[in-house]
Amino acid sequence: MAKTLLLLGIESSCDETGVALVALRGDALPELLAHALYSQIDMHQAYGGVVPELASRDHIRRVLPLTQQVLREAGRALPEIDVVAFTRGPGLAGALLVGAGVACALGAALKKPVLGVHHLEGHLLSPFLSADPPEFPFVALLVSGGHTQLMQVQGVGRYTMLGETIDDAAGEAFDKSAKLLGLPYPGGPALARLAEQGNAQAYTLPRPLLKSGNLDFSFAGLKTAVMVQARKIAALHGCTVENLPANVLADLAASTQAAIVEVLVKKSLTALAQTGMKRLVVAGGVGANRRLREQLDAECARRQVRVHYPELHLCTDNGAMIAMAAAMRIQAGQQSASPVYAFDVKPRWPLDLI
Repeated sequence: MAKTLLLLGIESSCDETGVALVALRGDALPELLAHALYSQIDMHQAYGGVVPELASRDHIRRVLPLTQQVLREAGRALPEIDVVAFTRGPGLAGALLVGAGVACALGAALKKPVLGVHHLEGHLLSPFLSADPPEFPFVALLVSGGHTQLMQVQGVGRYTMLGETIDDAAGEAFDKSAKLLGLPYPGGPALARLAEQGNAQAYTLPRPLLKSGNLDFSFAGLKTAVMVQARKIAALHGCTVENLPANVLADLAASTQAAIVEVLVKKSLTALAQTGMKRLVVAGGVGANRRLREQLDAECARRQVRVHYPELHLCTDNGAMIAMAAAMRIQAGQQSASPVYAFDVKPRWPLDLI
């Protein structure tokens, strides 16, 4: 019987500290034993966005207590860990260095190997942690605060870029539009909540690159259109954008969300048609958006396409996806953990070049 490997995963790429423990047994899908997550939202809220130095310092405070919590919940001890995985990139350099430093220190102390994981590969493989895991091959829509990409996925480590954002990602469009409307940080979820109360057809906003003939994305122009529309309406009401009537703000939020979602859905369907695949995986923070899930579910059902998502609590950055990605890379023979602890990070790291 194959030995069970225990992998500890550490995520610290931005403003969430995540730690998880995964068990890898032979050819079976890796099993999540326990995970813990600490979000820095409350700390960064006062600044209206992530402050990199504060994020790094907070990761230092949180990562070891979270590791102890995960080990307790899993009923395991530190010496039982076989591999320590960490997010190597992309992300904030200082924040990444915290996770890399702790992982390498633990590895050296335990005399166990370490493995640096691509953050987006963690997101891409996170639906394998769900109750309805996908099967290879599939088209993946990676949609988060900093990335919007369509990938053709043949297996672990076998990725072909189909299209990506040329400026703002979908998550940035949500966040920046929310800030223009005076909504609190984090803007994306706040805009989505407000949109539930509005009319998505109230205002006509652009759908950038929808008819471009390729699978690339662009959301910077949408953000500008939201700003122009909001200021125009505010001038008519004789007030600032932030002081617009609640129903007007809700309609603007709903119209903004509708534009972003339509582009994501139609580009995803085009990618499926072009590749001939019948399975779609959606991952990343924006993958938690209820309207996006509803429209993708409906359109994919019409085309007899299976669509898979991570569990809602695993859509944001987390240690479980890092441990899972490390386990699946080892299982697929794509990468072996290293006993070398000269850690380095890659703040910019294209997924199709790993």
